[in-house]
Amino acid sequence: MSVARSYIRVVDAVNHRVGRIMMYGIFVMIAILLWSSISKTFFLPSIWTLEIAQFAMVAYYIMGGPYSIQLGSNVRMDLFYGEWSPRRKAQVDAVTILFLIFYLGVLLYGGLGSTAYSLGHFGNEPLQFLGGVVTGVETPGRLERSPTAWRPHLWPIKTVMCVGIFLMLLQAISELLKDIIRLRGGEV
Repeated sequence: MSVARSYIRVVDAVNHRVGRIMMYGIFVMIAILLWSSISKTFFLPSIWTLEIAQFAMVAYYIMGGPYSIQLGSNVRMDLFYGEWSPRRKAQVDAVTILFLIFYLGVLLYGGLGSTAYSLGHFGNEPLQFLGGVVTGVETPGRLERSPTAWRPHLWPIKTVMCVGIFLMLLQAISELLKDIIRLRGGEV
């Protein structure tokens, strides 16, 4: 149990810090959209503003998700849940979090494959390719670009998405461990 508590402490601390930083991402989006409005009204319209605002929203949402789970501010169907005892809540949460962990695992695998594709890998082994890119054994191929007029590279936002999904997966495992500790009668 000490390993589980250490894992919970580390993952919660990392996601807390990332979440607190990402809270200010709303101001980045406001600044981008404000510049978009000003440039369309008084200057030549900027073609990059709406797409970069979308990228900022994705980063804000996906990197802040683990913090939201940690705080328990995610959306729940509270028809019955609010009336249950803490032990019953832990039992139901322990089962449903397994579905979330499975979903996030599949989502992460797909995201890594999509990131490898955006770096120019069109083969069957995206994880091996990404490992090779990180270690310097592989070199990226033709980089994927957005089909819009601005045509930014897509690998940076896909990388952010994979990091956010990974952090959310770590947080889901942390929540599962918290539920198991509660079911055993311990304090988190």
